[in-house]
Amino acid sequence: MVFVNEKTYQRYVEERREEEFHKEYERALNHIELGKEYPILIGKDEIKLSSKYIVKTPVDTSLTFAITQKDDGNNLRKAIKIARESFDYWQYSDWKDRVEFAYKAAEELRRRKFELAAIITYENGKNRYEAIAEVDETIDYFLYYAKLLEDNRGYIRQMEGRIYKNEKAFSVMRPYGTWLIISPFNFPLAITATMTLGALLTGNTVVVKPSSDTPVSAYMLVTIMRRAGFPLEAVNYVTIPGELITPALDEVDGFAFTGSRDVGHKLLKTFINRKPRPAVLELGGKNATIITAKADLNKAIEGTFKGAFGYGGQKCSATSRAFVESPIYDEFLKRLKEKVEKTVIGDPRKRETFLGPIINKGAIEKFRRYVKQAVEEGGKILVGGRVIDDEKIYLVEPTIIVELPYSSPLWKTELFVPILLVKEVKSLEQAVKLANDVDYGLTAGIFSDDPKEIQYLFDHIEAGVVYANRTAGSTTGAMPGVQPFGGWKDSGWTGRNAGGPYYLLSFMREQARTVYD
Repeated sequence: MVFVNEKTYQRYVEERREEEFHKEYERALNHIELGKEYPILIGKDEIKLSSKYIVKTPVDTSLTFAITQKDDGNNLRKAIKIARESFDYWQYSDWKDRVEFAYKAAEELRRRKFELAAIITYENGKNRYEAIAEVDETIDYFLYYAKLLEDNRGYIRQMEGRIYKNEKAFSVMRPYGTWLIISPFNFPLAITATMTLGALLTGNTVVVKPSSDTPVSAYMLVTIMRRAGFPLEAVNYVTIPGELITPALDEVDGFAFTGSRDVGHKLLKTFINRKPRPAVLELGGKNATIITAKADLNKAIEGTFKGAFGYGGQKCSATSRAFVESPIYDEFLKRLKEKVEKTVIGDPRKRETFLGPIINKGAIEKFRRYVKQAVEEGGKILVGGRVIDDEKIYLVEPTIIVELPYSSPLWKTELFVPILLVKEVKSLEQAVKLANDVDYGLTAGIFSDDPKEIQYLFDHIEAGVVYANRTAGSTTGAMPGVQPFGGWKDSGWTGRNAGGPYYLLSFMREQARTVYD
């Protein structure tokens, strides 16, 4: 099978069917059942508890989007026990069967893509374009990882060397056991999928713990995978407060986490201090875009705007710093300010909306705090800076801050709200030095028409994903099978990026097998 990225909206536009795209999405929006209750899934059991989460939608906080169960830890332990027991047989399953299940799941995801996109909009506030792109990314993960397993024939390889004539040696990659999957709110379908599928497809079993803000996408993913053939006992789902997770780490063989650096480091230290075990972590970024004097400003404005303010800066890959060479600094700021002032902010269910709500009240308060801090420390608000007062939706203005002293901690703090810090620099070399002067190393970008400048960035930047002249998002938008996504330094752990050729290896360990005739 040849892998091809899904690209739904792009395909509709190319086929001159854009209106059909909008009708399909809006039809799905109108059919979403609000206020539905979702159980915990442990093996064959669907469990409801007396303690509940009432999940409001950031699109309209007067609406209850879903009701989920609030576990106290008992069901998480049960789910891990069931998953560990199922590993006894799942680890021996034929890799060809696992590939078939992945392809079936991809087909079901494709069939329900508009429904899933509508769920994402209600759940975390993404506009229709970003929501459908997340579903596409999820489908891509299933197709790409299944193809990887096929191409590597289950990661069973006969070795070329031989010491004795009667010797046959093999390298076989084997699963570890049961994994706890801890997923974030910002990509509740795609990121949950890459971690869950990475473990399951390689013969491990899983318990999925979604963000309490976005539990429904993960529920849909788990049910789709089960219907596609993955065993009920091998893929479980538990909604539980994050602070109750730590005790469960003793009982699993691996864990995969995407979220903040501080939480990830705390979990990792607890996990490996007790005994050496694998972990797959993606821990955010403080991503820089560099605009040189040789840049095409049209591309630079478009790419920086989308990278900084797409989904309200709530992406670990979001452009949060821009370093601009002096000859074009003033013109760049003038034109970027004009672009930002035209941003359509509001209800993400509407076709024209670019920037919908940020995720919750805590994010609103964080935005206020960071803007206030920037001003108190000497920065100037070029554009934006306000919370849009509306009791029913969490809206803020995309914000550009200039002249902030480099001594400010904001230059090195992951903000996760739509705030872009811009600094004038004298050279590319200075810009790269500043870009590297953070603990993170996830993504970076450059705008320049000089191939030598681009190569200099690629050679010297400390980041796992790097773009040149990307108008779709100067530091954002990595797609499976195209841009393997993962970070250096504090932004990652394994060095094997999601959606890339080595990712599945993070969930397996090597066994050398030798037979003598």
